[in-house]
Amino acid sequence: MLGCGNSTLSEEMYDDGYKNIVNTDYSDILIKKMRHKHQQLRPEMQWLEMDVRDLKFESGSFDFALDKGTMDAMMTTKGDVWDPSEDVVESCNKEVDEVLRVIRNGGIFLYLTFGQPHFRKRYLTRPGTTLEIRQLGEAFHYYLYIVRRRE
Repeated sequence: MLGCGNSTLSEEMYDDGYKNIVNTDYSDILIKKMRHKHQQLRPEMQWLEMDVRDLKFESGSFDFALDKGTMDAMMTTKGDVWDPSEDVVESCNKEVDEVLRVIRNGGIFLYLTFGQPHFRKRYLTRPGTTLEIRQLGEAFHYYLYIVRRRE
């Protein structure tokens, strides 16, 4: 879980049977709080202070990586989504580079966002991968981007 924040998604996944979850966030205070909150009920879940642009895992360490809003937060920190600053472009590209490095061949990077494809495809379309986009919701759409690293 990339940039987990204080979202309940990890705990809900854990309670649904997905026990091997590694949560990362750049906030040390948040990570300590979440680790303390879940240590008794969800002991297999890990909480690590880490920047998504510089993941401290070995290459090919994961089958799956999930971003629910972290790239969105990086994109909205400065300027305009129509004309993002160089810093925003670099940050988003670094995140995707790092995620693709740490997932194994055949692995999946799942990105859930309200961000429309014309704002996101530029970061997610990479050599050696396939990109599938699913539009979800009725009146207010959100998008599921599925990046698969080819075997």
